[in-house]
Amino acid sequence: MHPEVQSPSPGKCPKCGMTLVRQKAKATTKAAPAPKPEVRKPKPATPARKKAQPAPAQPAVKKQPSVKEQPAVKNKPVEHQHDTPVTNPEVEEGPVQKAGHNVEKPGPTPTPRTVRYDLYVEDTIVYFTGRPKKAIAINGSIPAPALTFTEGDTAEIYVHNKLDVATSIHWHGVFLPNRFDGVPYLTQKPIAPHSTYLYKFPIIQNGTYWYHSHSGFQEQSGMYGALIFHKKNEPAMPAIPIVLSDWTDLKPKEVYRSLRSANDWFGIQKGATQSYGEAIQKGHFTTKLKNEWKRMTAMDVSDVAYEKVLTNGQSTHEQTHFQAGDVVKLRVVNGGASTYFWLTYSGGKITVVANDGNDVEPVEVDRLIMAPSETYDLLVTIPQDMQYEFLATAEDRTNSTSLWLGRGMKMPAERLGKLKYFEGMKMMNDMMKLNGDMEPMGMVMSNQQMDMNSVMYPEGAGGGHANHGEQDQKPAADVEKKMQPPTDTTQEAHSMEGHEMHKMDMDESAGDLVTLNYGMLRSPEQTTLKPGPEKVLRFELTGNMNRYVWTIDNKTVSESDKILIRKGENVKVIMFNNSMMRHPMHLHGHDFRVLNKQGAHAPLKNVVDILPMETDTLEFAASESGDWFFHCHILYHMMAGMGRVFTYQNSPPNPELPDPKLAWKRLNMEEKMFLPSGQIGIESNGSDGEFMLANARYQISTEWRIGFKKEYGIESETYFGRYLGKMQWLFPFIGFDYHHNSVENEPEETMLGQSSNQNNRKAFVAGVQYILPMLVQAEARIDSKGKLRFQLRREDIPLTSRLRMNLTANTDKEYMAGFRYVLTKYISLSTHYDSDMKYGAGFTFVY
Repeated sequence: MHPEVQSPSPGKCPKCGMTLVRQKAKATTKAAPAPKPEVRKPKPATPARKKAQPAPAQPAVKKQPSVKEQPAVKNKPVEHQHDTPVTNPEVEEGPVQKAGHNVEKPGPTPTPRTVRYDLYVEDTIVYFTGRPKKAIAINGSIPAPALTFTEGDTAEIYVHNKLDVATSIHWHGVFLPNRFDGVPYLTQKPIAPHSTYLYKFPIIQNGTYWYHSHSGFQEQSGMYGALIFHKKNEPAMPAIPIVLSDWTDLKPKEVYRSLRSANDWFGIQKGATQSYGEAIQKGHFTTKLKNEWKRMTAMDVSDVAYEKVLTNGQSTHEQTHFQAGDVVKLRVVNGGASTYFWLTYSGGKITVVANDGNDVEPVEVDRLIMAPSETYDLLVTIPQDMQYEFLATAEDRTNSTSLWLGRGMKMPAERLGKLKYFEGMKMMNDMMKLNGDMEPMGMVMSNQQMDMNSVMYPEGAGGGHANHGEQDQKPAADVEKKMQPPTDTTQEAHSMEGHEMHKMDMDESAGDLVTLNYGMLRSPEQTTLKPGPEKVLRFELTGNMNRYVWTIDNKTVSESDKILIRKGENVKVIMFNNSMMRHPMHLHGHDFRVLNKQGAHAPLKNVVDILPMETDTLEFAASESGDWFFHCHILYHMMAGMGRVFTYQNSPPNPELPDPKLAWKRLNMEEKMFLPSGQIGIESNGSDGEFMLANARYQISTEWRIGFKKEYGIESETYFGRYLGKMQWLFPFIGFDYHHNSVENEPEETMLGQSSNQNNRKAFVAGVQYILPMLVQAEARIDSKGKLRFQLRREDIPLTSRLRMNLTANTDKEYMAGFRYVLTKYISLSTHYDSDMKYGAGFTFVY
């Protein structure tokens, strides 16, 4: 028996399976009542339903010379009647479970507390772009309220799901019992609609973290917020939680469907189509030809065209109470679903003091880029009595969001220029083989020290590339000195002369930008793992940008087995990024060492952002139990299947998931889902179109041509097949071909000398498609009557940013040429000439 196992109701022991026995009450003296938990029920700031930008979850931090960081929200709770009882009452009454990870800072907590938060998840309406759109808020706020604890506290977080669908919350970067990690069907049952679930765990670490939904696309809809764990002796310094995020007016599931259907509307919105017309205009026609010869589509650095990027739920956020000499800690969380943010500051250098919740030796930089889900603690100084801009710019340079610090005349940060896509395309052409693979360069390309994307950056000398990784780490000046006021704060700061002097200083240093990379991060303490057996894993990050399939070793989560590890092992993971996109890989419930030139002082992180062609190595001590998700934190890459599950051998069964096989199937349902796409042309000669259902591997499609004149007839071809290979260029299929004409039925001879019943044909077909250089689709098939057909087809040739050309020809002497001009995401003007249905013009509706 296991005396530590207690339950308020009959059942079986989760460790040994024996029936629980009611314990007889012992005669004892009456104990003193347990202290009541401290209750913090955050109230939203400005209600999200008002026609205005939602107010931030955090109140302004008032300037106080020696005051510790203030808790985020201490208002009265949102009033909700008839809260439902928790669905896991054994957690409410039972002992506090602990993670296997060692406590970071051993020692007693001065005043141990149980801190309670109540989080109410509800649908809401927001006006981020001036139009009413549905979103999901926590306690009426987007972002969700910042939750604050002190190391040593016990967290009791009641999540009240007021939605009509299930939800969950993942505590990103937190060491906690596996059952509270918040991944539906992997560590817990989803929180059912109109029910309450309790997350309860001790706080055994400190730093800046965050929390977000791990159910479907809810994170993109507003379910994210900062999570602050104070040190027991938190330094007296004003600090501001900053949550950066991205917003789209489209439904997130529609964003995902559009990406999977290869719709390039987002590229049109961002001015990133890289058409032949643009290539000729910019002197890169051969670059574009070589790009398509290697079967690559347009160069891009992000997937989605967002309408807004936000700082604490606002395009512009202000903290005006700071004055000259103040040093402010910014606890920055990238809560974006897929946006990388460049961070710059008009007031001078940025001092990096922590990353992913872990302290690093202070290092001064001019700028840094944050991957989705990363957190950074940054120190900035208010140089003079003016207002300075902390600017976060989306990596694709389409949008930015600002935090203004101080008061007085505004001192804007320099805007980042539009990316030079063709320069990036030219570089990638040189790096990529004809088969789509890229050559690993070992440690030459690691830890972001050679950002090949830098050829696209217009700012700085050489785009900042020369100073991206070769420089030695530059330690920051003593933080205590930074907190001293300047010796001279004259009224010159308020004059235009002061403004021009500041701008001149910034311009002079622009050519020598220092950009943070992982090689510059150094832990203040040794992080070497204890000796133990080592398990080495090698992963290749793979994907197909055109079909939007993202994998590890060419396998999605559902196609791979769980990775078995043992408690006590040291697990080393070596990853090579063989794709053209960055991937921020996140490991749940663990910190890992990112092996860099700092040796024993390698930094601890829970997210590693891997650039194209880069090889990075991380290692962690296996100290937990249960199943832990390891995945790309670009939301749409994760939903496409880019991840793995680490599972500890001999872990006790999860009481919330009594049927592990069924849970595994449900975990992978969204990844394996077939998504629809298609287009319908309505033109003067008839209607032609295509409808497809596809997932990562399989596709069923139907093409049709219906003539408006009887002599044009009806044609349709239906194929079902599977994409093969890492690049998915090969597509074997089976299907059915149907042609009918009620007016004429004359056999014709094909280019291969066979007879073709062109007008009344019913036949089963089997064949294969293959993508040739120049993105030409070659098809060879045979039908049930023994007739062969070869066909070449190229769609969506980008002549200009909106004008597309389509070409098709086959050995049955059928051919087509057409043009399509994109008006909106769903509507195009179109015209084409078809060998069977002649000339037509009209509209094409794309879905």
